[in-house]
Amino acid sequence: MARQRERGFPADPEPLPVAVADNHTHLESIAHVLPDDAAVPTVAEHVAWAAAAGVDRIVQVGCDLLSARWTDALLRGELSQSRDADAPDVRRALVGAIAIHPNEAVLHADAHDVGPDGQTYEREPHHHVPLDDAVAEIAALAKANDRIRAIGETGLDNFRTGPRGAAVQRESFRAHLALAKELGLPVQIHDRDAHAQVVEVLLADGAPERTVFHSFSGDVEMARLAARHGWFLSFAGPVTYKANGHLREALRAVPLELVLAETDAPYLPPHPFRGQPNAPYVVAHTVRAMADVLERPLDEVCAALSATSEAVYGLW
Repeated sequence: MARQRERGFPADPEPLPVAVADNHTHLESIAHVLPDDAAVPTVAEHVAWAAAAGVDRIVQVGCDLLSARWTDALLRGELSQSRDADAPDVRRALVGAIAIHPNEAVLHADAHDVGPDGQTYEREPHHHVPLDDAVAEIAALAKANDRIRAIGETGLDNFRTGPRGAAVQRESFRAHLALAKELGLPVQIHDRDAHAQVVEVLLADGAPERTVFHSFSGDVEMARLAARHGWFLSFAGPVTYKANGHLREALRAVPLELVLAETDAPYLPPHPFRGQPNAPYVVAHTVRAMADVLERPLDEVCAALSATSEAVYGLW
């Protein structure tokens, strides 16, 4: 697997003793963070690298119209890179989650106002689809493909929008929650600088039976609140960062059966690989760090993560 390092990816982990799932990754986006001269890995390569590390299941997340369509096509076997010669059965390793990301919702509604990060964002051609129509397409894709197992990521992002955009995000979030409940699917929540507002919406509208906080970023009090409601917390690379003691405290504060692990690839690689492109196999590094934080045997943590992944998303 040395080819990974040649393309800038983190070092190969020691394989996990019990296979786990990466419950949130963006395969279509990994190519965007690689050096211009780097060969782009195929989906089949990512699946093979992950399997070699003890990561045998992946939730591919498409959170704009283009990536949702790509995810649907991938799961149907309609992309050439999912049928590479001599490749493993790629589709068998993958299920999907699709939604309109909260920041995408703002662009569909043409309601962007400059948020705390001070950036402005350009609308692309697909953003001219009205938001209601975009959510309706997500619904249609999810209903027609039984490999789409979750609605997400959806939620609220106060980092990149102001009051106009926040109102749009809230309505989009509520529409996605209603869709997840209608279809009996879990929801994956994006929550950036919006903890109180996200919880408010979940309690007011009623959370889906299986609610997952993707890349959980809250503190121990929020983790305990989530656990009281039976909501799942998914931990990514930031749980390993020195400054994030609050995440490690949150991890220790909740029952292991409510914990999941993810990469959010190509973003958020664990320490010591910050700044490098992320990929599904790298979740093995994060899982080892989580076991250390919990002071529990690695095989026990892996078995729990595996069982919880299947409880949330079903059998792959």
